[in-house]
Amino acid sequence: MRVGVLCEVTGIVRDAFLRRGHDAISCDIQATESPGPHIQGDCLAHDWSGFDLLICHPPCTYIASSGIHWNRRVPGRAAKTEEALAFVRRILDLRVPRLALENPVGLIGTRIRACDQTIQPWQFGHRESKATCLWLRNLPPLRPTNVLLNPAWIPCDCCDEYCCTIHKGQHASECPCPVIDDWEVDPYSQGGRWNNQTASGQNNASHAIRSRTYEGWAEAMAEQWGGLGQWKGLWEE
Repeated sequence: MRVGVLCEVTGIVRDAFLRRGHDAISCDIQATESPGPHIQGDCLAHDWSGFDLLICHPPCTYIASSGIHWNRRVPGRAAKTEEALAFVRRILDLRVPRLALENPVGLIGTRIRACDQTIQPWQFGHRESKATCLWLRNLPPLRPTNVLLNPAWIPCDCCDEYCCTIHKGQHASECPCPVIDDWEVDPYSQGGRWNNQTASGQNNASHAIRSRTYEGWAEAMAEQWGGLGQWKGLWEE
């Protein structure tokens, strides 16, 4: 399968597909950080018509909800937001059979269309929180691969129960923090915080770290969207 990963410099998603034997290539105006097939240049200037799947990570600087408040404070920033939205629209219009576009919660969902799925790192084995939207064309939603329990729970030394580190070691049967089985519910909604969160729940990671795709997401994309059996079924739709 031919896979193009647009606006990626890390090679994380590209390499996940390469490891599974797919013909994958990344594209960005910057050089790739990880040696591998890469096109350095404008991704919209490349012909993607022969590709089976595109996975796109357009820059979120001017369209993420977390930064929109700056549009009223910084002259010219609102115009850059419009340019960023126009770029997203052009990506979504690319004529390929299957396409996934990833971005944080922001203006794409209100100005273009609602997302098809919201994923979290903790659903894929990472102890971080970062609500991220996926816009999908002819692709199934990603299935969580490694949902983490609330890290406030630790195995008890004296019995088979779990103890809560938030409520002074109370046993699970006595603690007000329930063990959450629903993968769509944030385990930390009952207390505590993820590794990348401040006490108030804000993301304390740098922009460079926040912009990187989590390896758990990349592996899930390659495994679930790159499966030949699954693709046969999708083509028959």
